[in-house]
Amino acid sequence: MYNPHYDTFEKPSWGPISEDEPDDLKGTGDRIATWLFYLNDVKVGGATVFPNINTRIPVIQGGAAFWYNLLPSGVTDNRTMHAGCPVVIGSKWVGNKWIREAGQMFHRPCDLQP
Repeated sequence: MYNPHYDTFEKPSWGPISEDEPDDLKGTGDRIATWLFYLNDVKVGGATVFPNINTRIPVIQGGAAFWYNLLPSGVTDNRTMHAGCPVVIGSKWVGNKWIREAGQMFHRPCDLQP
């Protein structure tokens, strides 16, 4: 179970690097997108929910969910708040991949306003 949260750090990538940021993450920027993979089935519970857009993604082995965390302006997209519902029967195994800002500057649209 995970409480509702965003995957973004809510700090601009052009700002100063935080002293408490791990060395292997320094300069990598925010998490542009999230890719969540479901590695097993769950008998009861465990869905990923997005309360701001009234969306529920059930846990199905081999399934995946993908979403952009940031608007083109670099601001957190409020629609991406999500949570992991409690698993009632079974266990839930997921893998995730965060796509970060660094190295993506030539792949993002130039228009900063939608």
